[in-house]
Amino acid sequence: MSVKVDLISKEGASGEAATYIQNNKLQLGNMRPFIGEDGKAWMTVHTGGDKKDAKNYATVQANSATLRRDEWKQLDEVLQLVNRERLTGIGDLEAKGLVYNLANPMGTTVLEYHEMDDVMSVEMSMDGVARAKNDRPTYTTKYLPIPIIHGDYEINARELATSRNMGNGLDTTKAEMVARRINEYLEAMLFTDVTFKKGGGTVYSYLNQPDRNLQTLSVNWDAGAKTAAEILAEVKAMKQKMINDKFFGPYTVYIPTAYETVMDGDYINTISSTQTNGTSDTIRERILKLDGIEAVKVVDTLPDDNVLMVQLTSDVVRLVKGFGLQNVEWKSEGNMVTNYKVMTIQVPQIRSSASGQCGIVHLSA
Repeated sequence: MSVKVDLISKEGASGEAATYIQNNKLQLGNMRPFIGEDGKAWMTVHTGGDKKDAKNYATVQANSATLRRDEWKQLDEVLQLVNRERLTGIGDLEAKGLVYNLANPMGTTVLEYHEMDDVMSVEMSMDGVARAKNDRPTYTTKYLPIPIIHGDYEINARELATSRNMGNGLDTTKAEMVARRINEYLEAMLFTDVTFKKGGGTVYSYLNQPDRNLQTLSVNWDAGAKTAAEILAEVKAMKQKMINDKFFGPYTVYIPTAYETVMDGDYINTISSTQTNGTSDTIRERILKLDGIEAVKVVDTLPDDNVLMVQLTSDVVRLVKGFGLQNVEWKSEGNMVTNYKVMTIQVPQIRSSASGQCGIVHLSA
């Protein structure tokens, strides 16, 4: 199953899904028509107000539909199961509440935001009358393209008829596979050297954000030439770069899969050629004893010999989210063919200040 990324920016839409959505100004409900008990086609649309309130939805008649309501439910249930298999980086952002929700994801062409320096000052006085200095913060305007990540699958007429005639549940395997590929793609957007540029904006990852702090990896951790104490020293140096850029933690350290068993090794600090200071700690446990280090996590999509230290706060990174994984019906070839998509609108946003301070340290060769 392949995954595609379409972009909607201030210059317009790029890609089939983006163009279709922008031209038709669709609600998700319009893309999920169902066959009612009366045999007619219906769809549920948002009428305005709080999207979490069921009273703000209405069921209206549609031109045509292929699936019944309970069949849509079966497809949606498998997406919920996949969502519970939380991936590391995206899961961390959601667990920390680092999510910026778009009010109108279908109509949002680009997210305009500001990178700003903190220059506000305060005064101390006995009467509180004296005015504090009214600093004007320095900021720059930036644009973030909003991607539509989607994958396609089919439910042909024969398998649909078979499931209904036999009373079996709809086979949701293909929807599940597409959903997993999309989640993996989202994770890769954080941890691989991939950028998406459109309309004067760029979607960066942890590995290519221009303002990230760089540190040279002299010897690979899994090469056997670096001691546990030297690994610890490199992590300390990463932490110091954070402090120098005025990011004081807590920090999460992300390592590639090849370093997983390295972290399980015993921490032994060589004092001299004849004496060592052994402890009962593993290397991972020793790193976690450093003040401010909150977690050491393995990321399968992180390239070998790359280590990241990230301060998971909203001024460093957040997940800009329109909607999570959704099943939709997709017409093509003049509405003659009905296909299905799993799609989502969400993108990680790596941030820095206007002066280039960034709460990320990237250790690599």
